[in-house]
Amino acid sequence: MNLSNLKPAEGSVKNRKRIGRGTGSGRGGTSTRGHKGAKSRSGYSSKAGFEGGQMPLVRRVPKFGFKNINRVEFTAVNLDVLQNLVSKSGSTVVDFATLRANGLASKNDNIKVLGRGELTTAIEVHAHAFSQTAIEAIEKAGGKVVTL
Repeated sequence: MNLSNLKPAEGSVKNRKRIGRGTGSGRGGTSTRGHKGAKSRSGYSSKAGFEGGQMPLVRRVPKFGFKNINRVEFTAVNLDVLQNLVSKSGSTVVDFATLRANGLASKNDNIKVLGRGELTTAIEVHAHAFSQTAIEAIEKAGGKVVTL
């Protein structure tokens, strides 16, 4: 077998039904469009979401809530995760590059260190934000907090 003699499987390719080809075609007369009305005419196109005059779904569903366009999203990293990272790698500095290398952050993430877990090693942590409990725990363990 080579590229010059490839064929689709037997029976897998069918010709499409050609509508509007007279009464003998099995789709004659109205050519599957029904009788009269805008949808039966040539050139008809409807707006996206148009439901034939019925109140559209997007207008009849209640709207609520508020999206703040200035919201800053943070990726949370907890102290127990940092402790595992430090005990595994043996380094005393945890910065953005370290977190990215270990799959804890993506390129454009903002990192916030949260206070779940315990730190037993004195480490220097570089992040965009820290919770108050995380700052206390890092400094209590003899570490340093650096805000990016």
